[in-house]
Amino acid sequence: MVDYSRWKNIEISDDEDETHPNIDTPSLFRWRHQARVERMAERQKEIEEFERKKKENAEKLNSTKADLKKAEETNAETVEKLRKKMKELEVEADQIKKKEEEIKKLEKNTPWNVDTISKPGFAKTVINKRPERPNEENLTDEEREARMRKFIKENEKDLKHFGMLRKYDDSRIFLKAHNHLVCENTANYLVIWCINLEMEEKHELMNHVAHQTICMQYILELAKQLDTDPRACVDAFFTKIQVAEKEYKASFDDELRQFKERIQKRAAEKLEQAIKEAEEEERQKRLGPGGLDPVEVFDSLPDDLKKCFETQDIAMLHEVIANMDEEESRYHMKRCVDSGLWVPDANKKKDVEEKAPETDTPAENADVD
Repeated sequence: MVDYSRWKNIEISDDEDETHPNIDTPSLFRWRHQARVERMAERQKEIEEFERKKKENAEKLNSTKADLKKAEETNAETVEKLRKKMKELEVEADQIKKKEEEIKKLEKNTPWNVDTISKPGFAKTVINKRPERPNEENLTDEEREARMRKFIKENEKDLKHFGMLRKYDDSRIFLKAHNHLVCENTANYLVIWCINLEMEEKHELMNHVAHQTICMQYILELAKQLDTDPRACVDAFFTKIQVAEKEYKASFDDELRQFKERIQKRAAEKLEQAIKEAEEEERQKRLGPGGLDPVEVFDSLPDDLKKCFETQDIAMLHEVIANMDEEESRYHMKRCVDSGLWVPDANKKKDVEEKAPETDTPAENADVD
């Protein structure tokens, strides 16, 4: 005889309940249905959390049991501590078992509804052939660089959009709609962008783009492990990271932390290099006719000679040179000439330029011996 009792406990369908004529019935049905769906989602979340704790407790029990057995064999000092921990875990396991029985009982007594009663009676599994990874092309460095530039030029707007996304679901949807971005070029672009942001001292934005960079690198790494096309790994990665086990999430966070440290170090190196290049460029512009830097030469001068150049007092310069050792004075003055600090015959050249239209008579020599 067929047992029909299971059909007695069915929650009435939203659109079968009678309502008052003055009530907007369709809206009421939608509100009821939405409320029920939210309750079911919350319940499912609680069940998933329970399963996680159950699994975690079982793993700890097995691990502690093994540690205790080893400690008892070696008479280690940690035996009592491990026994205490084992007892606590066993108590927790009993509580979990009671909770599991409550969940089963609640599920059994929960009324069916339109969202749960129509589950498929038959199902089949279709195994799709995994898409193969694209063959690595034998490109030269120049060709790779040209392809990278073209990729960025065509997709920079979308690349920046992905880098600014903040939710896993949004990232998944965007990459599924723009699956041509799931590639090494995107990861490389995001790395370069992170370095530039750090150099511009936009640290908070760099931290966010770094997170998206690691997401892309994880997808690419997963594709390598499975030897498949990275585009086929988008769903797998985001599903795994959103319901990640503690170890997997910790590994992801650690990789992100190390990546940001590398970015900060590289940005500092590039800034230092840029400063050195700017200083060298400025130095090259300052070089005198003999190839010496006037700043470096001035810093190397004795204090009394420095004062002469600072005050631009030629009479004082003659006096200082006259009181110096001849060889030392020649050394310093030659360096001044080679750096452009001192221009021999400067007054003579000036007078010649000023009087050239009137006379060819040379002016007085302004050189200093």
